[in-house]
Amino acid sequence: MDLLTAVITLPFVFVFGACIGSFLNVVIYRLPEGLSLIHPPSRCPHCGHRLGKTENVPVLGWLWLRGRCRWCRAPISMRYPLVEGVTGLLFCFVFWQYQFTLATLAYWVLISWLVALSMIDFDTMTLPGVLTKSGLVLGLIFQGVMGWQVAQTPEYLMTGVVSAVLGIWLFDLIGLGGTLVLGQQALGGGDSKLAAMLGAWLGWKYLLVTSFLACLVGSIFGMGGMILGFIDRRHPFPFGPFLALGAMLSLFWGETMISTYIRLFFPVS
Repeated sequence: MDLLTAVITLPFVFVFGACIGSFLNVVIYRLPEGLSLIHPPSRCPHCGHRLGKTENVPVLGWLWLRGRCRWCRAPISMRYPLVEGVTGLLFCFVFWQYQFTLATLAYWVLISWLVALSMIDFDTMTLPGVLTKSGLVLGLIFQGVMGWQVAQTPEYLMTGVVSAVLGIWLFDLIGLGGTLVLGQQALGGGDSKLAAMLGAWLGWKYLLVTSFLACLVGSIFGMGGMILGFIDRRHPFPFGPFLALGAMLSLFWGETMISTYIRLFFPVS
C-alpha cells in the first residue's frame, strides 16, 4: 500500500473499526446477561440515562465526558474506549495487510468475533456457543467463497472442515493432558469450540501456530502469576483471550513465523 492511499483510507478504517468496537461493547455486556442487543439504546449502567449522540461517539465520547456519566457522575470504565480504540487499530492492521480484498472484510468479521469472545471469557469464564458456532459457520462460508474465487473448487472449504475438526480434537487432547497433570479440569468446553472456529477461518497450519502461541503465552502468564502471587495454582483463568491473541498474531505474521521455523530447523542443504 502506498503512503497516499494509507493516509487517505486508514483514518476512515479506524473510525469504522471504532464504531464496530462500540457495538462490541454492547455485545460483551448484554449477551452474557441474555439482554437484547438492540433495545434499549445505550445508557449509563448506573442511572440508566440514555446516552446522547455526542456521548455515544467512540473513544471521543468517553474523553469528552472525562470518564464520568454526565447525569449521575458515576465513573465509566476505561475499558469501553479501549475496546473501541483497539478494534479500530486491528481493523487498520487488517486493511494494511490485505487492502481492498474480500479477505479484509472477512477478517474484520473474525476480529470482531475474537474481541467479543475474549472480553466475555475474561468477564465470565465462558465462551458463548452462539458466537463460537456462528463464527464457525462464517469461517466455513469464507473458505467456500475463497475456494470458488481462487480455483472454483471445494478444496478451501474441505480444508476448513478438516481444520475445524482438528481444532476440537487438539484442544480436547490438550485439556485431557492438562487435567491429568493438574488434577483438575484444565480447559473448558468452549475453548475446543473456539479452536474449531479458528481452524475453519485460518486452516490447519495457522491453527497449529495459534495453538502454540496461545499455550506459550498462557503458560508464561500462568507461571508468572503464580510466582507473583496473584494467581492461585488451583484458580482457573480464561484461556480464550490467549487463543484470540495467537489467532491475531497468526493472521498478521503466521507465514513469516512458519517460514522462519522451517528455515531454522529444516534448512535446505
